[in-house]
Amino acid sequence: MPLPRARVLVLNSALGPLDYRVPAGMTVEPGSIVVAPLGPRQLVGVVWEADRLVTEEVGDNRLRNLIAVADAPPIPAALRRLVEWAADYYLAPPAAVLRMALASTSALEGVKRITEYRATGVVPERLTPQRAQAIERIGDRQGLIRELATIAGVSDAVIRGLVNAGAIAAVEVDLDSPYPLPDPDHAPPRLNPAQRDAATALADAVAAREFQPFLLDGVTGSGKTEVYFEAIARALRDGRQTLVLLPEIALTEPFLDRFNARFDCAPVAWHSDLRQSQRRRAWRAIATGEARVTVGARSALFLPYRNLGLIIVDEAHETSFKQEEGVHYHARDVAVMRARFEFCPVVLASATPAIETRVQVAAGRYRELRLPARHGGAELPTIEAIDLIAEPPPRGRWIAPRLVQAIDATLARGEQALLFLNRRGYAPLTLCRACGHRFQCPNCTAWMVEHRLIHRLSCHHCGHMIPTPRACPNCDAEDALVACGPGVERIADEVAALWPDARAAVVTSDTIWSPAKAAEFVRRMTAREIDIVIGTQLVTKGYHFPDLTLVGVIDGDLGLSGGDLRASERTFQQIMQVAGRAGRGEKPGHVLLQTHQPTAPVMAALVSGDAEGFYAAETQARREADAPPFGRYAAIIVSSEDREAADDTARAIGRSAPHREGMHVYGPAPAPLAMLRGRHRFRLLVHATRGLAVQDEIRAWLGTLAWPARVRVSVDVDPYSFV
Repeated sequence: MPLPRARVLVLNSALGPLDYRVPAGMTVEPGSIVVAPLGPRQLVGVVWEADRLVTEEVGDNRLRNLIAVADAPPIPAALRRLVEWAADYYLAPPAAVLRMALASTSALEGVKRITEYRATGVVPERLTPQRAQAIERIGDRQGLIRELATIAGVSDAVIRGLVNAGAIAAVEVDLDSPYPLPDPDHAPPRLNPAQRDAATALADAVAAREFQPFLLDGVTGSGKTEVYFEAIARALRDGRQTLVLLPEIALTEPFLDRFNARFDCAPVAWHSDLRQSQRRRAWRAIATGEARVTVGARSALFLPYRNLGLIIVDEAHETSFKQEEGVHYHARDVAVMRARFEFCPVVLASATPAIETRVQVAAGRYRELRLPARHGGAELPTIEAIDLIAEPPPRGRWIAPRLVQAIDATLARGEQALLFLNRRGYAPLTLCRACGHRFQCPNCTAWMVEHRLIHRLSCHHCGHMIPTPRACPNCDAEDALVACGPGVERIADEVAALWPDARAAVVTSDTIWSPAKAAEFVRRMTAREIDIVIGTQLVTKGYHFPDLTLVGVIDGDLGLSGGDLRASERTFQQIMQVAGRAGRGEKPGHVLLQTHQPTAPVMAALVSGDAEGFYAAETQARREADAPPFGRYAAIIVSSEDREAADDTARAIGRSAPHREGMHVYGPAPAPLAMLRGRHRFRLLVHATRGLAVQDEIRAWLGTLAWPARVRVSVDVDPYSFV
């Protein structure tokens, strides 16, 4: 029976659900995507069940008519339930969560073809620096003029000028051309007994069509991907969809290659590097069920899958699955909830599972599948610590003598080495030796990082960038600026000085900013065009290079500073992951870990290989402190361009904090990053017992308060960042 009126959740976070009249001749149902009037504007929204989103009842005579129903499949009920849950759990407006599900507005339009642009290879007669930059950065990419301008870092006018010069040409694109279907029987792998048992368990769970969380716990190089590929194959045979979440888009391209080798075509990709037409095509294919396998970043979790049968979270321990802007969700946890609403299994794959996941296994809520050995007989690398106090590098250098000798031997054998330092740029701090001036970001409480390759000082928090000056802006002294501390670019300079004939590559988010760049890096490594890699966390996961046998960790202590709850666990995971890049083929691997704290528990555990002992001690420490997952944290962040307004609001929130048994409120205090993007920041931390409904307490608490419009108050449930 057609609905005479509809409750609509519009894409405006400041508004709750609104009621509209359904005009004669229009048919809507819960999940229908509609266009609704709001004052003089027209907003996109989704029809919701009237009994699930409460709003003020409005008489029929006051209702306005819906304008149109979008030419797109309805949002499924399971996704609507996920939107409700995420909004409730993370204390976010439902519209903000729903916006992630409707991530491609062009997908709601009926246009079938579009004009895009791509380079022709022609070099224009007038080649300005901006034009040269555009041609270099665009490469073989394709997109709208606005998209190409963004990629190139130039104005639209520069791109249009290249079109007029014949260097870029128009291309007609069919927006809804079908995707090829993966073949589950194309190239089945040869699995060892442990892999076969795990693959069978996952495939059986897919066939059962029931909610079941799994931890696929396998050492680096144990073949976890091949195992969950067999679960994907079962979902394909059953005609169901699969979602694979990856923590970084730079990992997408290597994954696509492995997927293509197994299933004879690429999966559908979803990440921020897609151009508008690609997002539209992917969204519609996912919504219709045509896209059988989707691989993407965390935002792919909220897409409207029509028939989802399996969710896989690869590298599930990764902190990049935590969204730090907008809705502060954790994709690992939301993936479990989505699987629950979809009645399908979810697989958390990791060589270093998070303590939260291990506790769920111990409680019997998750089923653990273990792969204890590397695939094909490869051995795990040996790990040794270099005590930087006893064996320091020469003055002005950062690579200790023992690591230098190991790299000498590795290169002599014709093998590859990796130097890991999780710090981009050349140096984290630049100061003037004449007056002591330090370069600080004008928008953030952070030092400007020197990037010598592009001759810029950059803030890694807000993106503010200035040319590296010749003279100190404070005292005008020339040639007095000193770089303090190492970044990967500085290590690359040291590598060039020590091994001038070695072919080196710097791998960071500054150099690998797209899947295509990642694919080129993989090609060069596989072709043995690189001898030494100097990289950040981008190289710690997902890559398989058989000739990479030595890993050197330049500063193993870097992640232990800052008082982070998860600092030791994060350091252990990161170093174990980067260590796992060594010795993945027939040749043995070796890891040298430079540290000032060789006796620290995390360093001792890494060297001894006692992961279970380390995790047991960390878990017990969390239990004694009632820290997650045994207790609950929630952060309240108050920010404003007006410091006094932010401070006053934070103090008012602190004074009105409820007094509840099992709940403590600490603060307010200036945030460690006291200014970010020009906004002054204060933080309060809520610590509650596990059984307390902390979201209800915070919702009632903040709901009684008002603050100036220029002040922003956000809540981060289960925070990962404490800055």
